[in-house]
Amino acid sequence: MAYDVMAVRAHFPALEEGAAHFDGPGGSQVPEQVAEAVAGTLRAAVANRGVETAAERRADGIVTEARQAMADLLGGTPAGIVFGRSMTQLTYDMARALAKEWRPGDEIVVSTLDHDANIRPWVQAAGARGVTVRRADFDPETGELDVAAVAGLLTERTRLVAVTAASNLLGSRPDIPAIAERVHAAGALLYVDGVHLTPHSLVDFGQLGADFYACSPYKFLGPHLGVLAADPGLLETVHPDKLLPSSNAVPERFELGTLPYELLAGTTAAVDFMADLVPGIGGTRRERLAASMTALERHEEAMLVRLDAGLAEIDGVTSYGAASRRRTPTTLFSIENVRPADAYRFLAERGVNAPAGHFYALECSRRLGLGDTGAIRAGIAPYTDDSDVDRLLKGVRELAG
Repeated sequence: MAYDVMAVRAHFPALEEGAAHFDGPGGSQVPEQVAEAVAGTLRAAVANRGVETAAERRADGIVTEARQAMADLLGGTPAGIVFGRSMTQLTYDMARALAKEWRPGDEIVVSTLDHDANIRPWVQAAGARGVTVRRADFDPETGELDVAAVAGLLTERTRLVAVTAASNLLGSRPDIPAIAERVHAAGALLYVDGVHLTPHSLVDFGQLGADFYACSPYKFLGPHLGVLAADPGLLETVHPDKLLPSSNAVPERFELGTLPYELLAGTTAAVDFMADLVPGIGGTRRERLAASMTALERHEEAMLVRLDAGLAEIDGVTSYGAASRRRTPTTLFSIENVRPADAYRFLAERGVNAPAGHFYALECSRRLGLGDTGAIRAGIAPYTDDSDVDRLLKGVRELAG
């Protein structure tokens, strides 16, 4: 299965502006099909979901299709797909709902590898209930979060473990199935931040072993939205605060207010686009996703190898977490005697979008010794090609020299 990056790039109008985009971890560019799906929904008649009018039926169909698309992408079930404004909002909502059952003396575990959206909601919910917070630390030399670092903190009082499937700062990928096995053996729940993994690797919700898996379509070529996947039976046991007249059925009980139909249509279009990154495969959408994501991983790995090798040849460049055994195509680096913000500006002036900072992975940045300043992050996306990587390396060489 050949991955034709030039054919993929042709679907992205934003690339016509000429920039080399390494800012995908903060939000990917959008293919024309996604924009058309959003605009088409806004042009059409829609209403609150129902069955009496064409507008009601259209709205209901959009929601149903989006749940199925996300279930296909994540290997889950449509009845367990919850939509929200963002992953952060969904995690805060779930933290507040789950914490209703926590008692003083209970414990939760978070990871210093994580984005703050999978730390702060749990820490704050624990503080409100008198629950102890334990932190699993990653190895700053390798960027790895070992299973033992999490397992060593589990006790009979542990109620929940929150951990990332891939670091948005370093790209390193903890062994989630192994962590899940130990978390469940302790009788606790596992909440996984899949925002940075989902754009780069085929997710199998069942094999991961996560109880909750959260991600963001705008990181995998879709619109700004949040998605939470869980087993419907588990969702039945969770009771969030909601309006009295609103549905108490799962998954609707977790969706506060009217859903953004145009963004759901865009999400379905994004999943369909990902499924057809390698055209002509055939089969179900899940089968096409499996083939396309496999080809995408090979392409992105080749781009990452090219980038890492180039950075290693430049004097004064330090890469972080590059020793990780498994990484998404993400590189964090700094340049000696150059402030990250200045490097960001220098590269941007040359048409290379490689932002700098801690990217809300604040505890991770601090553990790496980068404080609140962070470093430069370059993320590979489905539309990244050799010329993009070469432009970034050229800019870094100029700046380092």
